[in-house]
Amino acid sequence: MLTRKLRKCKVKQVNFLFLVALAVAAFTFVTNRSKSLFFTNMDLELKKDNPVISVNCTKIIKGDLEEIQKSKLELLTVKYKSQRHQLTEDDYINMTNDCESFTRDRKYILYPLSKEEHEFPIAYSIVVYHRIDMLERLLRSIYTPQNYYCIHVDKKSSPSFQNAVKAIASCFENVFIASQLENVVYASWTRVQADLNCMKDLHNRNAKWKYLINLCGMDFPIKTNQEMVEMLKGLKGQNSMETERMPPHKEVRWRKHYEIVDNSIRKTETDKEPPPIETPVFSGSAYYIVTRAFVNYILENEMIQRFLEWSKDTYSPDEFIWATLQRIPGVPGSVPANSKYDVSDMNAYARFVKWQYLEGDVAKGAPYPPCAGNHVRSVCIFGAGDLEFMLQKHHLFGNKFDIDVDPAAIMCLEEHLRHKALNPELQV
Repeated sequence: MLTRKLRKCKVKQVNFLFLVALAVAAFTFVTNRSKSLFFTNMDLELKKDNPVISVNCTKIIKGDLEEIQKSKLELLTVKYKSQRHQLTEDDYINMTNDCESFTRDRKYILYPLSKEEHEFPIAYSIVVYHRIDMLERLLRSIYTPQNYYCIHVDKKSSPSFQNAVKAIASCFENVFIASQLENVVYASWTRVQADLNCMKDLHNRNAKWKYLINLCGMDFPIKTNQEMVEMLKGLKGQNSMETERMPPHKEVRWRKHYEIVDNSIRKTETDKEPPPIETPVFSGSAYYIVTRAFVNYILENEMIQRFLEWSKDTYSPDEFIWATLQRIPGVPGSVPANSKYDVSDMNAYARFVKWQYLEGDVAKGAPYPPCAGNHVRSVCIFGAGDLEFMLQKHHLFGNKFDIDVDPAAIMCLEEHLRHKALNPELQV
């Protein structure tokens, strides 16, 4: 009897010690993981990521004119010009030989930062043809493991650029090259086809993503992934893009037949048949934010396919196709064709763009202040002085950015968004 009691006592003691040991181990794991995540978050900050430019990004983000002017002067110094180093295609090919080192050294976020983000994956279609440094920084700025990224590389891109993009994509399970590549000609159907190719691949690859956003290599986010998720949820199944009545002077773009000659598009005197839809043709831009249901519908609906086929010999079809699809009855996430539902680029979420002929004094009615960078084809290439105004807007992305025009603009935007993403509780 005494022996049995002693055995029971020993069993209870062993069980107790085992539970204590398990609790200690669990506590140690949680503590170490918390410390690991803390230090990981600290390591993921992008402050001083470019030691060649010594500017205060916090001041620039707040619109400090003295600091903005200082950043401009920095770019003119001998020190900057002599020490500046841009990563090349060969650099990226070499760095991605060791993907673990690449993602660590380039400070990619490799885990969801919140449950809400994890449960709301976003898909991206990115159309590029050069500037590997811009593409990689764009990818780093929007990368999270729950999202999906299709990159369409222009067929006429250099072999070294194509290889560098493939090398970067090979380091991530959720980043891939489009299965069909186009020779993209400016203002032609091929730009739309490139997006459609990525649409099809993303449609076939995964059914979990909620929204699709299309980008080009000179876009950059002006919201964190968490902010994007919150804003996309707020759309409640609606799409967001520019869609307005077609200006009369643009009607020639789809009333005449266009053809590609020597890698450029030319107008002919041949009239086109009317579009095979009852909805009027609307004006918009190449940029869109659309639901998974929208993508499913346009890829499978026969009427939509006829309209897309009809659009193939028009000028700049990307600037009317998405805007028109958004007004066709029955298309998921669309709005009625009535002019009351027109949406300007400033009201849509898709893209913040400054057009030179609209810039001016906001107090006197201009939609935005003058460009702080340079202009190309009347579009502002943003400078550091554009950030404060831009970040107050509801748009998810800005276009265009260029490291060669103003590296401080991208550097400070990267730093600001990364700090905000890692510290959502802070008002930054």
